[in-house]
Amino acid sequence: MVSQLRPAFMMLLVLTVITGVVYPLVVTGIAQVAFPHRANGSLIVIDGKTFGSELIGQQFDEPKYFWGRLSATGAFPYNAFNAETLTGSSGSNYGPLNQALMDAVQARVDALKAADPGNAAPIPVDLVTASGSGLDPHISIAAALYQVHRVAQARGLSDEAVKTLVNQYTKGRQFGFLGEPVVNVLELNLALDGLK
Repeated sequence: MVSQLRPAFMMLLVLTVITGVVYPLVVTGIAQVAFPHRANGSLIVIDGKTFGSELIGQQFDEPKYFWGRLSATGAFPYNAFNAETLTGSSGSNYGPLNQALMDAVQARVDALKAADPGNAAPIPVDLVTASGSGLDPHISIAAALYQVHRVAQARGLSDEAVKTLVNQYTKGRQFGFLGEPVVNVLELNLALDGLK
């Protein structure tokens, strides 16, 4: 019995060291050397101040900013730099007939109309629904263009100047054929503030 337990225990110990210590250290080291920006969370740092990650949606609700998608993470929107909220990625799991989902969508529709009462254009769906993770940092071009007049008016800029900025921060399809063109909300808002 002891002759069988000793090799099993040694194998457990060796594989634990290899897969639990050596492998993570090697992969982390390669990531830090090959692509350190991505390995460290794709953080946007300007003049030593961290504004967020280009991969995680942030909440903006002032009229002078472009608004991103709704967060499905709970009562608090996700903010990686606010440890007190302790939120994370999660989907809402609401079906299309769930009253809580309909209430959230209606509240967002009302907020968009209140912020820009003269805008009679149809509201793009990604401005009133959450993504699968609840943390999508991107909006569609239609969602960005829907908000151009409100943002321009709040900042005292022309619609064309803001549209030019939207076009500048539009990212094309991945690999040229996957998905749709999108706009990163945080990067666009930082550009509007003249920070990037």
